[in-house]
Amino acid sequence: MDLGTLCQQALRDYVRFIRLAPRPADADKKNVTLWLALLLIQDTQADRARAAMESSLAQQRTSVQRQAKAAGASMAPWTPPTASAPRESQFDESQSVMFKPLCDPVPQPELADMIDSAANKNGVNPSIVREVARQESGFRPCVVSPAGAQGLMQLMPATQDQFKVIDPFNPMASLDAGTKLLKQLLDRYHGDLSLALSAYNAGAGTVDKAGGIPQIPETQNYVANILGRLNQ
Repeated sequence: MDLGTLCQQALRDYVRFIRLAPRPADADKKNVTLWLALLLIQDTQADRARAAMESSLAQQRTSVQRQAKAAGASMAPWTPPTASAPRESQFDESQSVMFKPLCDPVPQPELADMIDSAANKNGVNPSIVREVARQESGFRPCVVSPAGAQGLMQLMPATQDQFKVIDPFNPMASLDAGTKLLKQLLDRYHGDLSLALSAYNAGAGTVDKAGGIPQIPETQNYVANILGRLNQ
């Protein structure tokens, strides 16, 4: 049981005690002092938790910046598209067999819930899942690539078989399988996001053979774009 929980329990027990016990004339003053002491302990515990979280986020941000720089990503903040450029991702529709996609992007409120669900289930940062989906399909669940990758997370047939995906065009099924693959790749490369992203794009065998990010322009741009957006 953590300190915050212990303090809350102590407060409840103390309130119950002072309601039942007879009190001398100076009891109210002592009660106030004890209440303030307990609340101070709770505030200190909360401050420590916030400090630890900020430190963790700072470390993650530094790691992403380092990997983005190594991958050749621009460190300038990513600028969302304007009304004159309606696409909301780096996905190039000309690279799909469907030059005019037959479906719209998944609505953002629904998409956010699905991404959070898949990410939490598989232990992957939701921001990584979101940016991979953005890069792969522009959040459109109907996209098919010339290489045969399908759906929101652009799953190849072998990946669909591996994770027993029945309908690759189902957004939730695609997100779940794609996030599982990301988790496997992050574990394989000991948390190195640039290598995991390279393997998602070009295949783990290609990354292993290259000993790092492959000298493939498409893969290098893929990694740089995603890490650049995560760094903003």
